[in-house]
Amino acid sequence: MGMDPWAWMTAHVSWHEIGATLAAHATWDEVPGYIGAGFVIASLMMRLMIPLRALTLLSNLCFIAYALLHGQFPTLLLHVVLVPLNAVRIWQMMRLIRRVRAAAQGDHTMASLKPYMKRRKCRAGEVLFRKGEPAHDLHYIVAGSFRVTEIGLTLPPGQFVGELGLLAPSGRRTQSLECVADGELLSITYENVMELIFQNPDFGFHFLQLTTSRLFQNLDVMQAELEALRKAANT
Repeated sequence: MGMDPWAWMTAHVSWHEIGATLAAHATWDEVPGYIGAGFVIASLMMRLMIPLRALTLLSNLCFIAYALLHGQFPTLLLHVVLVPLNAVRIWQMMRLIRRVRAAAQGDHTMASLKPYMKRRKCRAGEVLFRKGEPAHDLHYIVAGSFRVTEIGLTLPPGQFVGELGLLAPSGRRTQSLECVADGELLSITYENVMELIFQNPDFGFHFLQLTTSRLFQNLDVMQAELEALRKAANT
């Protein structure tokens, strides 16, 4: 059975010998080429795209220097073209990361919504919508206190409510909402919400987080109620 070529090489040639041979035969004008090759090898080990692009950009710069020193104009042209392409890709990815972080924090959500929202005053005891009714809009609580009737969840100012109706397959309210203390809402129709989602991916990302957060919040409430029922049954 023949020996594996890599095993043979490592058995007969040490990395120290390889380094010594390169150092003995390399000239100063070849150094950029060796460094560029090192950056290319390192980039292949990267799992994240931005470090990979950054190392590739550094290798481009090294190969440009190498090509200039050796008069290799096709190589020079290739890497001169690749430098701006890699730089633009890095900038685009960094901008995308900043936008996703801003959307996750909801920094611009209200700024996007306000031009489309209408103010509505509510009095204690008023039912804004009931479970099973057709859903047409969502609300932002400006002042007062509101309760999700089915699960007894009280919502303070600064919360969105009514967004799940947009995602419900039936297009109907999944729960009821009652005003328990005089307050004020900002309301926006689902049509305008859909328009914003298509026009502004940042808002669409935040809306996805908003609805997911509401689902988990409802799940936590139901789990707490089930746990209370279990404890009551065991006593």
